[in-house]
Amino acid sequence: MTHFPDVISKEAFIAQVRGQLIVSCQALPNEPLHGAPIMARMAVAAQMGGAKGIRANGVEDIRAIRQAVDLPLIGLYKDGTDGVYITPSSWHAQAVIAGGAHVVAFDATRRPRPNGERVSDVLRAIHAQHRLALADVATLEEALAAQADGADFIAPTLNGYTDQTAANATPDFDLLRAMVAALNVPVIAEGHINTPQQARQALACGVLAVVVGSAITRPQVITANFVRQMSAPLR
Repeated sequence: MTHFPDVISKEAFIAQVRGQLIVSCQALPNEPLHGAPIMARMAVAAQMGGAKGIRANGVEDIRAIRQAVDLPLIGLYKDGTDGVYITPSSWHAQAVIAGGAHVVAFDATRRPRPNGERVSDVLRAIHAQHRLALADVATLEEALAAQADGADFIAPTLNGYTDQTAANATPDFDLLRAMVAALNVPVIAEGHINTPQQARQALACGVLAVVVGSAITRPQVITANFVRQMSAPLR
């Protein structure tokens, strides 16, 4: 099915996703849609709706999605639920690449990593396999550090998920604008984007593309939001 080769250039990826939507198709083991065949169908639905890229978690899901859609794939490997758990090591990055990801997303915060590795070690492992690297960060300082280490793309995915940024539960458009102004590498908007209006606002900040996950692909989260909003008093 896929026409994208295993290795694509940074220029080709940028041309594919510029100004477009990337859909994150992920389901954790305790969620009803967990499973590679289901996530592959979710990716097909996203492509039919106009998505120009997919973000996926886990080797099995990545392989299934690569076979199902003709889109570039950002892959990651979640290991655990606390601290640095998004593609935390070089080994995890290599597994994601073996699954068929074109771009490897990884936690590039400055928190302690497994085996004492550094962000630069994970980047080196990704680039050694001629894949692109997307650094997930929480702050502008981490974004600048990831750029210095050689990340190809940077996203504020972890803003709101670290001790320093835990109070943030909505898209930080000020951070997006600051990253776009300060960085020389493309910024991809990701994190807390739940409406088309927020996606448009993110694009207006100057980012390359927008990633949306839960608001599209996690029906239990979408349902809970409806229930919460319906229970709130009318204004």
